[in-house]
Amino acid sequence: MPTTAPAFADATASDSALRRFLHGLPGVDAVGLEARAASLGTRSIKTTAKAYAIDLAISMIDLTTLEGADTPGKVRALAAKALNPEPLRYTPHRLASDLPGAEPDRPAPRTAALCVYPDMVPTAVAALAGSGVKVASVATAFPAGRAALDVKLADVRDAVAAGADEIDMVIDRGAFLSGRYLKVYEEILAVKAECARPEGTDARLKVIFETGELSTYDNIRRASWLGMLAGADFIKTSTGKVSTNATPANTLLMLEAVRDFRTQTGVQIGVKPAGGIRTSKDAIKFLVLVNETAGEDWLDNHWFRFGASSLLNDLLMQRQKLSTGRYSGPDYVTVD
Repeated sequence: MPTTAPAFADATASDSALRRFLHGLPGVDAVGLEARAASLGTRSIKTTAKAYAIDLAISMIDLTTLEGADTPGKVRALAAKALNPEPLRYTPHRLASDLPGAEPDRPAPRTAALCVYPDMVPTAVAALAGSGVKVASVATAFPAGRAALDVKLADVRDAVAAGADEIDMVIDRGAFLSGRYLKVYEEILAVKAECARPEGTDARLKVIFETGELSTYDNIRRASWLGMLAGADFIKTSTGKVSTNATPANTLLMLEAVRDFRTQTGVQIGVKPAGGIRTSKDAIKFLVLVNETAGEDWLDNHWFRFGASSLLNDLLMQRQKLSTGRYSGPDYVTVD
């Protein structure tokens, strides 16, 4: 069976071999993990570094709308926001420094991507054409993943054919929690194959574990390695649809996994915490985790993303405060 990590080919040769490998990973010291995550979250960020971190966080956002009430109009509006997050402060004809009392400034960076359901991919692709902002699409019967494999693969094919740059798939948590690791591995492989295009512009694959349903840190470590062995381009915490989503501790654990995987294989994998990250303070804590755990190579939106819908607004308000000295209320930003 193919894998992005030939050094681990024996580990994926059979169900029993994969189980031995995953259960042979070092156990997680939950107390130590949570203490380190909490300690890193107390780091003080100075004004200049904070301004850099805010812009970096904006550039890492997968601006997301995944609701049953999504419409083409809403997707186009979010695409406009992804392209120009601060239309009240910056337009192509007016710099923020032209506003009364404003300090010289530059426009906020574009977000990394817009994430939508597969049926909304054509709308997002048309709205973002030529911009460099990626179109991401959830697939594989998101968020529960309770569908037959052929249905899941058709979901992926539709999104890729419509022009999605990235696919966010969910693993079969039932199979994983019952120890059927090879089934999960083979499903990820099958989805990865559907991300390929004949011209070679493959969609990048983000594998969502739904960490809030995996119950233990040991399971999160095992899921991280399983996803990486199967060829994930990113490993992602959550769908944002359950009560427990991204936390500093589970993200720290996944950052350790990608760091160790690259050390052993030379293959770099991205990380995407999603769900529950709503404030600039939260986002900066996660960036500190990235820098201190995986290192500077991951401080780039090619390797780290935030899955969020409301986070961008708080980052924009904090950005304005740093630039002008005034803090605007929620009416400064769009209501999405």
